[in-house]
Amino acid sequence: MIRLLDTLTNEPQELPPPPYDVKLYVCGITPYAGSHIGHAVPVVVFDVLRRYLEYRGYTVRHVTNFTDIDDKLIDRALQQGTTVKALADQFSAQYLASLKRLNALEATVYPRATEEIGGIVMVIAGLVEKGFAYESGGDVYYRVRQKADYGKLSKRNIDDLLSGARIDPTELKDDPLDFALWKGTKPGEPSWPSPWGPGRPGWHIECSAMALGHLGEQIDIHGGGADLIFPHHENEIAQSEAFTGKAPFARIWMHNALLRLGAEKMSKSVGNIIGLDEVLDSHGADAVRLFILGSQYRSPVTYTEEALEAAKVGAERLREAAMATARGTGGGAVAPIDAEQVRAEFTAAMDDDLNTSKALAVLFELARGVNRARDEGQNFRPARALLRELGGVLGLTFAAPPAASQEATPFVELLVQLRTELRAAKQWALADRVRDGLTELGIELKDSPEGTTWRRT
Repeated sequence: MIRLLDTLTNEPQELPPPPYDVKLYVCGITPYAGSHIGHAVPVVVFDVLRRYLEYRGYTVRHVTNFTDIDDKLIDRALQQGTTVKALADQFSAQYLASLKRLNALEATVYPRATEEIGGIVMVIAGLVEKGFAYESGGDVYYRVRQKADYGKLSKRNIDDLLSGARIDPTELKDDPLDFALWKGTKPGEPSWPSPWGPGRPGWHIECSAMALGHLGEQIDIHGGGADLIFPHHENEIAQSEAFTGKAPFARIWMHNALLRLGAEKMSKSVGNIIGLDEVLDSHGADAVRLFILGSQYRSPVTYTEEALEAAKVGAERLREAAMATARGTGGGAVAPIDAEQVRAEFTAAMDDDLNTSKALAVLFELARGVNRARDEGQNFRPARALLRELGGVLGLTFAAPPAASQEATPFVELLVQLRTELRAAKQWALADRVRDGLTELGIELKDSPEGTTWRRT
């Protein structure tokens, strides 16, 4: 059984066995600036979760939202002299392009808050009708004290929250702890009609409405970064369960630890960001994945250039084994690798709260087995196929690293093509001279039935 640690109960929870349709909601980004390497952490973690669930026979309906109306978006659009929509469209498209480069599966649906206003208003109206929310001066607020178990996700006491509450004089709340579901219109801001006057939704209600609209009243897994536990996910629980009258809103709450630069969280607001595309350009998708998956998802990941370089080296080791070609005939006995045992070790690690660090250890041991079998003239192809299969579960592409692609000069490609033509013409001596010359230049050729590949040594 797949066991995932639930943040709410702090206990492992088991998913029902397949066949089963898993409803997965993962909080997305506010697209007001370019994506940084920290954004890759939840993307990779929940992409691997989905891949593994599907590998084990589950069907997954995966929803990830865009918060495309927000104070940060409004402020940035004003600074740049553009519209909120234009800014959100620009960075949403950039984010999706980066996800593709990361080899992340597309979500089943990417709802945008501005396209879900009808559902959001419906949920707010339902909360007002049930006494969990109230209108005040064109705003609508959620009554936190009306939900007896408020604070259960973050393990916070409501009286402690009150002592630290900040009071905004522009808000007309009955209680400092109440939070906005609907914000009355302000000059220069986008707005939509509602029963309480024109305005826009608050952040927290957007995700409740989108999860309800696209997955139903109760879902299986709700994911996101640990920084969302409070107040965002706490408020989601309060709103959703109050609206539907059903608990739990989510069977399992999964929260990945955040990526850090030294002692600080990587954040646009702090300004200590490293662009995601920049890292993909220099290290490649597989290195980024290994860097993230080398730690169990609940353990903090610290960014250093050395750690990324080590991940890049590890990705190349796996790639070379996954793309290994025979030395000589390679037609000996099948390598003594127990495929079922390897799969069992891999699934045991992944079943145990998605322990990708242990799963990667299985892959590296398998890669060593592939290389050993090839060097000994054994048939390593079944083991190589298994490496590709399990690597695919982790979203690995086994593509050549970016540095090799950048160094692929037309001169080298021309010589490789020339050698291929010489071999086709059975001009073996000349073909060998080309190979020897390339070897002296630090270029290693690998021949296979699919053609000839090369790399720098």
